[in-house]
Amino acid sequence: MLEAFVTNLGRYNEGYLDGEYLKLPATTEDVQALLKRIHVDGIRYEEVFITDYETDISGLYNCLGEYESIDELNYLASLLDDMDKGEQAKFEAALSYGDYTGSVKDLINLAQNLDCYEYYPGISDEDDLGRYMIDEMGAMEVPEYLENYIDYEAYGRDVSLEDGGHFAEGGYIVNNGDSFIEYYNGRDDLPEEHRIFAYPEPEKSIRDTLRQYQQMIDASPLPVKDRPDPTHEER
Repeated sequence: MLEAFVTNLGRYNEGYLDGEYLKLPATTEDVQALLKRIHVDGIRYEEVFITDYETDISGLYNCLGEYESIDELNYLASLLDDMDKGEQAKFEAALSYGDYTGSVKDLINLAQNLDCYEYYPGISDEDDLGRYMIDEMGAMEVPEYLENYIDYEAYGRDVSLEDGGHFAEGGYIVNNGDSFIEYYNGRDDLPEEHRIFAYPEPEKSIRDTLRQYQQMIDASPLPVKDRPDPTHEER
């Protein structure tokens, strides 16, 4: 549902594209393995940035930037994975609506506040909206002999203007006025299981191995040699 192309910033500035897609949600081990493959070791190369995304969530791509936190992206991806198809369609419509799309923090909160929106799938224009409100929702009593004279499009336009709704790609969405609660206020609120960014464990060089071996030798007690018997002169 969400993949980020993680790139070695230092190598990029040197003229090389060392990067690879990370499928999210991921684990710490996944991140460490990827960083190792793109030569980010936390010593010579520490910084990464994201040069591309792949997602099947319509509208999400344009909400994500180059320097997003991998931990936050992981949290967002987990929330998206937990959605059923109806919730996913509603989230896509909410992205199109435009509220709370300015940062990954906003997107995380949006994913947890879908109850603040009413979504009507399949309604693509004002005529559809007018017919739905009158025929399905009973917004207006229309005698059968007057049905052909109703301007559904005009009625739908009035409804849309009054409630501030939006026609998204998959349907019509409107903010229902419920309180939008910011459950997530920043990285301090990240659940521990989503804190996955970690540099690879450093590999020991031959020099490090020899140094460690010498330290072991130096720390070992020297054997006590048997003292020889005194000579005739010493007696």
